[in-house]
Amino acid sequence: MKKSLAALAGVMLIALSGSVFAGEAEDVGQKIYERAFGRGCGSCHDIASNPQLSALIKDGKLDRATFEKVLKEGKGGMPKAVEVIMAIPAVTKAGYGEDQAVDAIYAYLKSK
Repeated sequence: MKKSLAALAGVMLIALSGSVFAGEAEDVGQKIYERAFGRGCGSCHDIASNPQLSALIKDGKLDRATFEKVLKEGKGGMPKAVEVIMAIPAVTKAGYGEDQAVDAIYAYLKSK
């Protein structure tokens, strides 16, 4: 009985810590979205005439690999963004590399 309670407590602790990390990534992603280029991604992407990132991700029309490619290379009027993203204090403070930062903003947009 004690062993099964200890095992259950361990599993719960692992599950809860995973959700904390997921929440942390979404928080960093939100900060990226709000602060990139000094005015935030939403200054362009929350305008009806521009790509609505959250809707595209939720609808499965913008996968993570394509999202990352556009952030790294730019597209149309969208400038290269990875260097700007990596300079955001929340990204630096979290110790994120490029992949983690892209994951964070993608997770935020998926949850938005």
